[in-house]
Amino acid sequence: MEAYASEAPDDAFSESRGRFETVVSWLGSQEAAGLTHDVLEARLAVDGRELLRQLFQAHLEVRAQREPRLAEVVDADGVARQRAEPDRERGLATVFGPVRVRRMAYRHSGHADLHPADAVLNLPTEKHSHGLRRLAAVESVRGSFTDAAAAVARATGQRLGKRQVEQLAQRAAVDLDAFNTDRPRHLSVTGDLLVLTFDAKGVVMRPDALRAATATAAGKASRKLATRLSKGEKRNRKRMAEVGAVYDAAPAPRTPDDVLPIAEDPHPATRPGPKARGKWLVASVAKEAANVIAEGFAEATRRDPDHTRTWVALVDGNAHQIERVQAEATARGVRVTIVVDFVHVLEYLWQAAWCFFAEGDPAAETWVREQGLRILHGRSSDAAAAIRRKATYAKLQPGQRASADKCANYLTSKRSYLDYQTGLERGWPIATGVIEGACRHLVKDRMDITGARWGLDGAEAILKLRALHSNDDFDQYWAYHLAQEKRRTHEARYANQVIPAA
Repeated sequence: MEAYASEAPDDAFSESRGRFETVVSWLGSQEAAGLTHDVLEARLAVDGRELLRQLFQAHLEVRAQREPRLAEVVDADGVARQRAEPDRERGLATVFGPVRVRRMAYRHSGHADLHPADAVLNLPTEKHSHGLRRLAAVESVRGSFTDAAAAVARATGQRLGKRQVEQLAQRAAVDLDAFNTDRPRHLSVTGDLLVLTFDAKGVVMRPDALRAATATAAGKASRKLATRLSKGEKRNRKRMAEVGAVYDAAPAPRTPDDVLPIAEDPHPATRPGPKARGKWLVASVAKEAANVIAEGFAEATRRDPDHTRTWVALVDGNAHQIERVQAEATARGVRVTIVVDFVHVLEYLWQAAWCFFAEGDPAAETWVREQGLRILHGRSSDAAAAIRRKATYAKLQPGQRASADKCANYLTSKRSYLDYQTGLERGWPIATGVIEGACRHLVKDRMDITGARWGLDGAEAILKLRALHSNDDFDQYWAYHLAQEKRRTHEARYANQVIPAA
């Protein structure tokens, strides 16, 4: 580096030196001496960025002056370019401001020009630098694209449009599927449970981004009001975002009374359930549930390639979800115990309770706890039968007992996945709090911003980037992404994917 700097032409950095001296002179002036620190900060932020921009530009000029003229440059198709045009310019918008890149263009009639110096710099195809792309990716997951553009402007002084930010975020996410496939194995503690859990959350989409069946249903719907959607008219405006989570947890044995303590006891001595560690999230609005579940199983396999640990899959009772989990387990030759979320079971019990009790009646709480304890003790069939008998003895009409029958049918149909007694004894989780929280964080908190209607590409990019941030893999991914960018944008254009020395 020292040799490189000493060989730089004296006049290349003269403008930068002059600006630096101007800043130093101003800081020592009487004018600056009378300013408050916030004014000094603001002035230095602007002057400092301009100084860095000029330094960047000067460095690019030095590289342009030193770029050697190659005898020939051969592309990936074996076509040699022996004609060279010096000083071909292109712009680059950086975090410091706009700069110009001068380099040699190698030409052959009927073929695209090649610029080896672009490959050495790993320049993007668009005008915005990778630094701006990274900022757009970071800020877009936090709030709206408008807010992200404002955050980029505050950090860099560079102004991007809302659409530009969205496009940069999409470009930033293009390698996430490959990155998740190539990720190194996650080291887990032997004996820990390996938990997989899946759920879905609706995202309001633009009409062209809906799935075919939803778009057809939306097209057939008639609106009652001209200026807003009425009750029931919103259901065909969403596309389901599939979310998955994989985590490790040390077993935490407990009893049914630990899960449903006596309501009257203000300080029950209950044992906590297992705590999630090493949580990894995946989300997609473009892929089907089967694909997301397959990605979850791939991550679990990275953690336990020999299938020596106990695998537990927590679901909310969705039949298709259960079928896909079973299919993946069979395909991979791994034994997975499926457990239906106990909180969903409680919701069914509460709906049944209102068939028998008045709204707000404390007796309903007691009844729900009794049935819940039956189920936790492995007697879900007994609970279903008791609910049906109670409805019959109360001589409820079919409409009056609908929620009770629905609950009983649910307990019967999901009986195979309600073995909470075994799960509690062995210390397994029995609730889907992790995936419920993931759906809120990944989907609702960002995708449900008031008035947002998403295109498919933008929604998919943001979901993937939010999952990446949650997994604390962003820095590792960014290095991978830049390497992939260089490979496909530059190396792939040259013979043997080797960039000529420029």
